[in-house]
Amino acid sequence: MKKVISSIVIVIVFLQIISSFPTTTSACSCAGLSSVEEEFKRSEAVFSGKVISVKDKRSSDGYTVKSVLFEVMNTWKGVKQSQIIITTGQGGGDCGIEFIEGTEYLVYATESDMYGEKSLITIMCDRTSTLSSSAADLTILGEGQPPTEVVDLTKKQNGIQKQTGLIVGGAIVVFVVVYLLLRNKAKKMK
Repeated sequence: MKKVISSIVIVIVFLQIISSFPTTTSACSCAGLSSVEEEFKRSEAVFSGKVISVKDKRSSDGYTVKSVLFEVMNTWKGVKQSQIIITTGQGGGDCGIEFIEGTEYLVYATESDMYGEKSLITIMCDRTSTLSSSAADLTILGEGQPPTEVVDLTKKQNGIQKQTGLIVGGAIVVFVVVYLLLRNKAKKMK
């Protein structure tokens, strides 16, 4: 009985370790920066905003990606709410952008499942840039509009991490309890 329980625990730990590694690799290669007009047409959302927070999250593919919460200042396309969450990679080979909390950006985002579940994403190949270096884009885009719907997405962004942590933590607790119960039952049988 002890061997069976030990084997189950070892298999569970092994599966947990394996599931924490990405299954595929990728490299980012940009063909060239699109014009403002082309990028605007291609994007589902174009807005300027200040980064409120950047959180790591585990994608459905096993990758760690970034969930970036913005306070929207102006919108040109696809954004009506005062806050929006954009997904991006960690940087480098996964095309992610290194967003800095408190910094303002002009963001071009598309809907994609590149980082797991379908969401609005932006990558280094897009025209997304700090607002201070986007004067040429802003001249072409013209005056944006303020968001029309006030929302607070802080809990939603934090819920992403908590949900994953709760699932993993809950599974570990269940396995430990089952292990202890079976171990106690085996001791009583002796």
